[in-house]
Amino acid sequence: MSPTVQLFVTCLVDWLRPEIGIATVQLLERIGVAVRFPEAQTCCGQPAFNVGRWGEARAMAEHWVRTFDPELPVVAPSGSCVAMIRHGYRALLEGHPLYGRWEALAARTYELSQYLVDGLGIEDLGIRRAGAVTYHPSCHLLRMLGVREAPERLIRATGAEYRLLPEATACCGFGGLFSLHFEEVSGAMLARKIQAIRSTGAEVVLGCDWSCLMHIGGGLHRQGLPVRALHLAEWLAEGLL
Repeated sequence: MSPTVQLFVTCLVDWLRPEIGIATVQLLERIGVAVRFPEAQTCCGQPAFNVGRWGEARAMAEHWVRTFDPELPVVAPSGSCVAMIRHGYRALLEGHPLYGRWEALAARTYELSQYLVDGLGIEDLGIRRAGAVTYHPSCHLLRMLGVREAPERLIRATGAEYRLLPEATACCGFGGLFSLHFEEVSGAMLARKIQAIRSTGAEVVLGCDWSCLMHIGGGLHRQGLPVRALHLAEWLAEGLL
């Protein structure tokens, strides 16, 4: 029997880059995974959580936990949102009647590359890409989920020229509302990240969080640099065409 997962599409993907959600479904279906989309899903509550509005964040966490089936894996094209569900919800739902349901869901909620490589043991999707690419590991994906090698393995398996990013683990400066509250600091961090990307000579910078890529892509555009900032799922799905 083919595995079945639930897609948590996330707010930024739904509102600003639905192509990432479509690409995620295409990749999963390519390897025989059936995808369900719980239509009642909404924001995971991370923005409210990060600014201390825990009452509002808790209400969104409760809704999220009730919406998804704890018997099936949940896959999202975002390390940041998955980190919120796995770790942030613990603080919000401790002592709550839904805590046990959350524990079951948290154990089965994955970022896309994490699910493919660590969950299913699949690195080669049968997709071949050319050109030079680099990869930015987003902070939550790397530090909170411990996902280090999965995205790189998926990239390398395509045959593309993979160029390591200098100071790869340095934050790009987005950090959600951080980039609004501390604009100058965020801008300086972004400038350093873009310089690192430029130094690789890559045509594409890949990542697993659209939030970071949106920030990086905006900086690249303002500088008139011919480097594409793409979600890993989008870039892989382009190879299906």
